[in-house]
Amino acid sequence: MKMRKSPRARARAALVAFSISTMSSTHAEVRFGKNVFIGGHSVANQTFNCQRRGEYHVYDGKPAHPGCAWRSNSDGSRTKVCHLQRKR
Repeated sequence: MKMRKSPRARARAALVAFSISTMSSTHAEVRFGKNVFIGGHSVANQTFNCQRRGEYHVYDGKPAHPGCAWRSNSDGSRTKVCHLQRKR
């Protein structure tokens, strides 16, 4: 015999599922440890989260604006933008 859930129980289950899905994605953090390289360049011991972001562009040839720079975003966070040439 199959039991039916009440509308209140369904609403409660949906609310719990929604709150779990939103909580898990809000506190992400990336930490690069020892000996981490992107395109042959060392990015060791850097930490990025929702306020400090990282964006790495790796080019086969020489990039137009080589190097890294911090950029401010409209939400108050900062992004480290790096244009790197691939080391071979």
